[in-house]
Amino acid sequence: MAKKIDEDALAEAYNRALALEKAGDVDAAVKAYEEVLAIDPDDHGGAAVRIAAMGRGETPSKAPDAYVETLFDQHAEVFEDVLVEQLGYHVPMLVRQRIQSLELGPFKRMLDLGCGTGLTGGTLRDICEEMTGIDISENMVEIAHEKDLYETLFVAEVEDFLDDNDEEPFDLITATDVLPYLGALEPLFFGAAENMMSGGIFVFSSETLPEEALAGRSYMVGPHQRFAHSDAYVRERLAATGFDLIEITDINVRMEEGQPTPGHLVIARLR
Repeated sequence: MAKKIDEDALAEAYNRALALEKAGDVDAAVKAYEEVLAIDPDDHGGAAVRIAAMGRGETPSKAPDAYVETLFDQHAEVFEDVLVEQLGYHVPMLVRQRIQSLELGPFKRMLDLGCGTGLTGGTLRDICEEMTGIDISENMVEIAHEKDLYETLFVAEVEDFLDDNDEEPFDLITATDVLPYLGALEPLFFGAAENMMSGGIFVFSSETLPEEALAGRSYMVGPHQRFAHSDAYVRERLAATGFDLIEITDINVRMEEGQPTPGHLVIARLR
């Protein structure tokens, strides 16, 4: 039996932590976020990620499932408007352009990891016979379902799905805007390889930070609570899980407070 969360105490602690963080009192903010975690160990508010973003504590290996689910469930209705119109998110179009330029496809079976409302699925629909979408947010999946893009949709955490899935393998797997919620990439890359035909194509986007910010780390939580990965780490993990890199392109993932968010668009082929 899950222990009932004291919502009022949680809201109070979280708001206090946010205010302290905003005021620049890191020590007090970290302490307040630790109180938040004590009240809500599943971490629906992403306190662990916020602590890491302030450069304290252990960097988590991924954002907590409860946090990602809550975040996207809350924003599902306005998601496309905010992401595309306000934040200038065009990664799905970039995926389309690179796949065409490299003359990859058409594809028989596509798996769209973190499909959200179906932005990437929509740009690739005409070059895929069959599409499966996965997202941790039920509200996002409902919106994708209404668009009638995918033959199959699942509400699931990406790594869990890849681990449990025993359907036919896919010849295209996409993961746009998934890596910013994952730190360690081994489970994702290994899971993709396990669910893919040999010679299959794996396309994903990631966010990155300058070398001096990463300071030799493989990944870290950036200032906007999303994970940034080093180029070298992405390359090394791909090679280790059986992929050959086709190309890695520098992109602007989205605008954040008027500033571009540097990242990579990566296309790899399973050996």
